Amino acid sequence: MPPLESVDVRLQQAMKLVLLATLPGMLALSWLYGWGVLINLMLASASALAVEAAVLKLRKRTLKPTLSDGSALVSATLLALALPPYCPWWLTVTAAAFAMLFGKHLYGGVGSNPFNPAMLGFAWVVVAFPQQLTHWPASHGIDLSAGVQQVFGVGQLPDAWVRATALDSLRINKSLTMDELFSMNPAFGHVGGRGVEWVNLAFLAGGAFLLQRKVFGWHAPVGMLGSLFLISLVCWNGSGSDSNGSPLFHLLTGASMLGAFFIVTEPVSGAKSPGARLLFGIGVGLLTYLIRTWGGYPDGVAFAVLLMNLCVPALERFVCARQGRIAP
Repeated sequence: MPPLESVDVRLQQAMKLVLLATLPGMLALSWLYGWGVLINLMLASASALAVEAAVLKLRKRTLKPTLSDGSALVSATLLALALPPYCPWWLTVTAAAFAMLFGKHLYGGVGSNPFNPAMLGFAWVVVAFPQQLTHWPASHGIDLSAGVQQVFGVGQLPDAWVRATALDSLRINKSLTMDELFSMNPAFGHVGGRGVEWVNLAFLAGGAFLLQRKVFGWHAPVGMLGSLFLISLVCWNGSGSDSNGSPLFHLLTGASMLGAFFIVTEPVSGAKSPGARLLFGIGVGLLTYLIRTWGGYPDGVAFAVLLMNLCVPALERFVCARQGRIAP
């Protein structure tokens, strides 16, 4: 068994690479929505580190090793990227605190969590405060001063600055064809959400970097994106008013690429063996589509990941039984 110090060093290196790989998507989101993304990031990071330090103090643990391993910052970053820019400050703080307390330290800290902390924090605020999670800003046009006022409750975004996402618009659409939605609805771009398609491509680039650096294997991302593509292809009912969206639309809209390369690849709450990781990714892709199309939430990545976290022991046992091994 490798010494603890080498494990800690490898963890720090992996977390640094993950943070570096989020930069293309973070920059694309900032270009699209402005300062709100960075405000989310600062609030989530400060809250996550503060809660982690407080819990470590209560548990009489040394602060430096855990605070410096980067795991809290990675969870905070992924949470901040998932939340709507310019959402109320208390929403980001609440989500980050919930992620650290109930997604990580309730189970003993880093390396012990059965659920993805960032997705648990996000799912909590989606269920508890659904109204605030629907206020996505229109792209561009919001300066730093107006953004800070919105986040801290001093001002309110004008109606012209707020719009439904492409997934929201598709879910509630009853009369317009897909061609009409893409030509008339400002939430739609060329093949997906306006601007969000470029954000997804940026996260794809970051994910490719992590694959090249062997931070994780291909199994979970390919499983998720492959199953999302296949089920959306099978269920694609054309471009009429009852359309569920094309495969390309689902791949380049919402949190598809963020989920595939930064969420389902989380090594602790995800599956361990290659076969189980592939099945884990397939399950997340299928559930994401089902929730998007027939569920109560426009983007189902977070709930899909949490549901599949519950299935990890069963997936490991299934794969081990097929291979004639004993499950870990």
